[in-house]
Amino acid sequence: MSRLRLRVGGVALALSTLARADAALPPWVDLGDVPLPENASSVIARREEVALYTGPSALTARRGSATEGASFGLYGATRGPGCTGRFLLVGPLAWMCSDVAHISPDPPRPVAHARHADGLPYRYFFAGKEGASGYFNLAEADGGGADQELEPGWSVAVVEEATAHGERWGKSPHGKWFPMRQLGPANPFLFHGEDLTGGVLDVAWVRVDRASVYSTHKGEKAGGARKRFDLVHVREEKPGPAGAGNLVRVSDDDAKLPEWIRARDLARPTLAAPPPEAVGEDGEVHERWIDVELAQQTLVAYDGKLPVFATLVSTGKGAPTSDLGTRLGTHRIWVKLLSTKMDNLEREEAQHFYYIEDVPYVQFFDKAIALHGTFWHRDLGHVHSHGCVNLSPLDAERLFFFTGPTLPRGWRAVLPSTIDNGSLVRVR
Repeated sequence: MSRLRLRVGGVALALSTLARADAALPPWVDLGDVPLPENASSVIARREEVALYTGPSALTARRGSATEGASFGLYGATRGPGCTGRFLLVGPLAWMCSDVAHISPDPPRPVAHARHADGLPYRYFFAGKEGASGYFNLAEADGGGADQELEPGWSVAVVEEATAHGERWGKSPHGKWFPMRQLGPANPFLFHGEDLTGGVLDVAWVRVDRASVYSTHKGEKAGGARKRFDLVHVREEKPGPAGAGNLVRVSDDDAKLPEWIRARDLARPTLAAPPPEAVGEDGEVHERWIDVELAQQTLVAYDGKLPVFATLVSTGKGAPTSDLGTRLGTHRIWVKLLSTKMDNLEREEAQHFYYIEDVPYVQFFDKAIALHGTFWHRDLGHVHSHGCVNLSPLDAERLFFFTGPTLPRGWRAVLPSTIDNGSLVRVR
């Protein structure tokens, strides 16, 4: 590594580079005015959710937050309001206060986002019938005076396990230890949507426990059945016998035994024109966007005008205009978080209280309405949520890294900026 010193507008500048001193700087580098130690090479966030700003000031817009222990490249430094030390430039439009960071001589080591085979960022558990007690200090965890009490059925994530006081304990992402005997695991739900080829949207999923299979669209039974969540490809649709509605053929054109299923037994996404907000002056669509269809309980991801992915969702169980509904309309994602707390503890009229400490892959797009992963139910294809758009963990992860703004490695949250807009989400 070399140290690059420049003078711009009469101000002395200090930059760390990982290349030769005469190498071109990244185009987004905003040179600072505070010299750094000669061996400074990287910045390490030293507390949970360190704030990142778009400029060297706590008065500028938030850009996101960093994960504790994450390591970033160091590109400059300057004084600014809201930081007793100096603001450190750690990425495009990303400034971190040195008060909550450690400057290191080691090169930056980006850390990949943790994930499990089911797509979840953590292992999740539910508090048992007696609840669960959490403690910040594991050494004193068996002496009473818990720092947190979880009601039965409330959820907590676990990132580490240890043995103490003769039993196993699990540590939450927020530093609290819970006795594992008080927790029951959330079983993985491995359903996932489908990538689409050539813009052909012909997929559907069985959304009833058992869908009868017929040999013709007139309703002659073929003796078989498809089970819930089975993927099918729709070949054609015709009116069925009285009372049955339309039937769709899901067998190939050359199949010896044709298979027809009642359309009402399927969740079937439909093609949609892009929202006007996505169309440029040239009449083309140059961005990715999401289409949520309430009637079918499906979601389709588009790249421009081309559908590229489709899956099942669960939206709000109330009418779109109610407190528990998913509102109609088009919005842009205004913040993305790897995980965040969701609960209804402030709703005094609620018949059932819930608390989920780390809901995974959250993308807020309409005030408090978000796309996010769910591990506490498997009712995809039916309304179920309190207003958000629920996804399987694998689908939530996929869409989280499909949409904008992009979450860089080492970040826990990201907000849109002038260089990385939030993707459009339309609910219809």
